[in-house]
Amino acid sequence: MNIPTYDPEAAASAEASESAAAAEASASAAASAEAAGVVTAESLSTERYQVTSIPEDLDEQQTEVLKAFVNYDQVTWNIWFTRTGIEDAEPLMTTEAYQILKDNYEDAVEGHTDGTVRIAVTSVYLTSPYDSSPKATVEICDDQTDLVDYDVDGNDVSTPETLQKRFEKTITMVHEDGNWKTVEEQTLSANECAV
Repeated sequence: MNIPTYDPEAAASAEASESAAAAEASASAAASAEAAGVVTAESLSTERYQVTSIPEDLDEQQTEVLKAFVNYDQVTWNIWFTRTGIEDAEPLMTTEAYQILKDNYEDAVEGHTDGTVRIAVTSVYLTSPYDSSPKATVEICDDQTDLVDYDVDGNDVSTPETLQKRFEKTITMVHEDGNWKTVEEQTLSANECAV
């Protein structure tokens, strides 16, 4: 009887190629879903920004609002992660909202934020679909429990009152210049929602 010798390197490489193939299959499934116009939580996620759930049965306009919100939220989170790219947020927000973000950015401690933010989108609805500038509201649970703020010297400067919690938020958006833009964010509660 011939028992093959166990080769951990070959086993690890087989395992790695299996998980790479699985990741590729799931990425291509997400890509083909996106191509077919289907938006999934997975297709909206990135490495540091994970969408854990989205409402079912969104119509075309609600889907546009959802995609615009996620794009805005990813861009603004990226600003906090890297402390760069503030100008990338300007076309995604109204002038007033962008000014508030800019002021907060200028007041922020230099450094970076590590971790992954997790977002559950609980509802997307149009509040004034027939206005010349339609408005919409997106409700989310924003899980920041995994995040840590560091200053330029690498010291942990996280403030648990404003970070490392789960926040229930509403985001108001307006259709302006052919795009959905963020008007304002409101925090409704802390540590009461679930992702």
